Amino acid sequence: MSQLFPQTNKKTLGYSPQQVEEFLTSARRAYDAGGTADSGLSAEEIRHTAFAMQKGGYSPQHVDSALERLEDAFAARERELATGTAGEQAWFDEARGNAQVIVNRLGRPAGHRFTRTSFLSVGYSIADVDRFANRLGKYFQDGFPVTVDDVRTAVFRPQRGGYREAQVDLALDSVIDVMLAVR
Repeated sequence: MSQLFPQTNKKTLGYSPQQVEEFLTSARRAYDAGGTADSGLSAEEIRHTAFAMQKGGYSPQHVDSALERLEDAFAARERELATGTAGEQAWFDEARGNAQVIVNRLGRPAGHRFTRTSFLSVGYSIADVDRFANRLGKYFQDGFPVTVDDVRTAVFRPQRGGYREAQVDLALDSVIDVMLAVR
């Protein structure tokens, strides 16, 4: 097994080198297949890829950075294929429709943008999510500068009775999809 990324020290957790290398090998095969529907890998699937942790594994920071670049490459290929098939206007119309759904969600009153967990469960901080949602709303409506990396690295504090994490994460995934679609 070659060493593709820096490794953590023997006492620190990192990503399983074997899993990372197997994934990258299959990603290369999928990309070389021309990004057809049967290639078996999409930008969204890359975004949701996870690896087992082990001591002395690959540096998560370096692997995550490589996965982000890979996701960008697959998203560009997917756009190229879709615009070649349905046309660029159809691609932008779909992205515009998806953006409108997001804007509608973000336009809800603060504290009511997402479903909340019970008061006994922990979710994302309502104030943190609402603050970030305001930034995203300005991005979509006024062109306020927000990058894909800003969305990818958004972190929210835990809060009892906070917003449901899965719902917020799904909305952020949709934001990333739209941002990558219009790049």
